Parts: sequence; C-alpha cells; structure tokens
Amino acid sequence: MKPACAFFLVALCLAIPARAATEITLWHSLDGAAGEELGRLALRFNAAQTEFRVVPEYKGGYETTLAAGLAALPNGRAPDILQVDEAMNSRMLAERSAFRPLYQVMSESRERFDPRAFIGAIAERYSDERGRLLSLPLNATTAVLYYNRDLFLAAGLDPGAAPRTWQEVQAAALASVDSGSSDCGFTTELPAWVQVENLLASHGEPLDDDSRGSRRRFAFNTSLVMKHVGMLASWVQSGIFSYLRRDGAAEAKFAAGQCAMLTAASDAYLRLARHPNLTFGVAPLPYHDDAPGAPFATLAGGASLWAMAGRKSRHYSGIARFFSFLLRPDVQSQWLQATGFLPLTRAAFELSRQQGFYATHAGMEVGVTQLITRKPPRGSVRQHHSDRVRRIIDEELEAVWSRRKTTVQGLDDAVTRGNLAAALRPPPH
Repeated sequence: MKPACAFFLVALCLAIPARAATEITLWHSLDGAAGEELGRLALRFNAAQTEFRVVPEYKGGYETTLAAGLAALPNGRAPDILQVDEAMNSRMLAERSAFRPLYQVMSESRERFDPRAFIGAIAERYSDERGRLLSLPLNATTAVLYYNRDLFLAAGLDPGAAPRTWQEVQAAALASVDSGSSDCGFTTELPAWVQVENLLASHGEPLDDDSRGSRRRFAFNTSLVMKHVGMLASWVQSGIFSYLRRDGAAEAKFAAGQCAMLTAASDAYLRLARHPNLTFGVAPLPYHDDAPGAPFATLAGGASLWAMAGRKSRHYSGIARFFSFLLRPDVQSQWLQATGFLPLTRAAFELSRQQGFYATHAGMEVGVTQLITRKPPRGSVRQHHSDRVRRIIDEELEAVWSRRKTTVQGLDDAVTRGNLAAALRPPPH
C-alpha cells in the first residue's frame, strides 16, 4: 500500500468517532456497605467491556425508589433497571405495562441464562405461576435464629447447642431470665415476616387461600398461627419476650448483649459480627415439633432487579449483559462475601465454600443450607402479600402483645384488614 493511501485510511479512522457506551441506569435502595459493593460491581462490569456502562443511583428507601420509578415512566425518564423489595412485587405486577419480564429479556438476548441454576426457594419468590422469572433476585435473605453464646453459658446452657424448636427457645429464654444473666430472653425483628409468613412456610402452610381460584384471600388466622402468636403473648407477660416495634431496635438490643436470642434476617450476620464484644451463634429458624412434616424450607426475602418497559433494544441487550454478569459464580461470591446476602445459585454457594469463606463465617451458611436442605413446603405456599398487608400484620401483632386485643381478635382483624387493603390476584401468565 502506498504511504499516501495508508495515511488516508488512518485519517479516515480517526475521523469516525468511536461508538459511545450505552448507559444503563439502575435505581436502587441499597445504602451503606451493600450500596458501595453494588457500585464496585458496576465498575467491574464497566471495565470488562466497552459497549455498556451501568450507572447505579441510590434513590432512598424502597417505597421512595418504587414510587420514583413508576412516576418516571409516563415521561420516558424511568431507569432501565429498578430495584424493588419483594414485599412490593404485587405493586409491580399490578403495573404490568411497567416492566418487561426477566425471562423475556434474557430469551431475546445472546446471553447465557439457565433458570435451573438458581436456588429454588429464591427463584420462586420472583417467578410467575408457570415458574418463569419476572425479575432478577439481588439481595436475598431468609429468617434465622441468633443466640448469644456468653449469655447461654452464664445461664448454664450449652453454648454449642442452639435451640431447634420453639419449645426449646422458651426453655432457653426462661433460663436466661431466671438466672439473671439477661432481662431479655428473646426478641425479634420483622414480626410479620418472621413470626407469620416464615412460620407458615416452615410448617408447610400458605398465607392465603387459593380455593376460590382467582379470588385469593388471606387466611393465615389458622390454628398454627393462633397457637404461635398466643405463645409469644404469654412470653411477653412472663417477661422473656421483649417486643420492640421500631425497625432495627431488636437487632440493636441483641448486639448490645442485652438479649439472649433474636430472630431476624440472615444478612444481619455481618452487622452483628462487627460488634467486638458480641459472641454469637446462628441456627435455623425454630419450628413446632408437633406439626406434621415440619420443618419445611423458609422463605427467601430481599429485593430484585426489574427491567423497565419502553427501553430501546440496545438497552435491553445491556440489561441482559449486566444480569448475566451478576449471575457469574465469581461475581456472586464477591457480592455475598461483602454483604452477607445469600448466593443466588448453587454454583456460587459451592465456590464460596471452596474458597473457605464458610469455614470462617459458618453462621452465614445457615440461611442458604436451610433453604437447600429443608424439604420444600407441601403444595404451593406462594405468598400473595404486599408491604401494606405486612404493616397491618405488624400492627395487629403489636396489639396482641401489648394486651390491647386477644390473639383471636388480633389475627382475625389482620386477615379482615389485609383482604380489604389488597386485591389479591395471581401473577400474570
């Protein structure tokens, strides 16, 4: 090639601007360490390729983020990806035109995606009735029991033997209070989620009744829940259960060494581990040993990423690429080890185990093995709840435990109010 021609081709190439990376916006509600880690994962994704640039933006709490995302749809300013708390899934499903289902986004892309790779109990929370994933789980968690080893020892209990049943929790709480080692035998975070929703799932019972077909209605005022909530009410009266309504208060009381036991989300582990004077253990969520078949698997909570509707095809390609990246075992391992959330896939769980992470953080393994090794609930226990209904249940539990209502009245009122507040309908097919 003549020098003049070569010079012309080089000049022509320089004159054509490189295609700018397509920006993929992600609105989320993760603050603190989890938000920082999400930012690091976005930077890692952006550095690994040049076609897309993911831009995470913290928008406030889940309520604020969801409202902002839906409000921005009509004017075309919605994000490409919106993080939604699982208790607000029903609101997204009610706005069917607001999102494009995950299974559709991934099937239209060239990215590798195998729904069977997910841990079943996690995928179920974000799937439709046909088992198709509607959104991508991100910060997954489940309910577990934490116990203070030092307070157990001071009460004459074996710190290496965690309570397995609710009857054993009662005995340990009584021993802790009676010995004077603690004035709080037991406390709980997230009462509706732990003490009603997860209670039902771990005993193979549904939150709602699907016998009416499309007219699903809440029906959790069962003998099991009546018995359990009534038992906790008696614990309040005997001084072994401290009910703290404000979010985070129960965890703070346990972290300060003032409570012998706490039920809370599994991702509380890393927060609790930051307290140098707290020596604690983690155990699966207790169960009632007189319930047939119990214990079953608990529920997976947390939040997921939804692909918003009305985006350009290139944006959906970028969303699919980023979602595929997030599902890589090495990325999942980085995420769970930094945040305390559960792995989404068995491959990520096994990789973290091979890396020795669970050998030094045994408490973080409890939640995921509880989902994997416990029997799945009998039949369908798909929870058609909402955040509004969860707040109603919290209010009625508080009324029972503060002796303003009987157990029967409180739970009956929770069911009645829940059915008035939520028009229950199955996810779209």
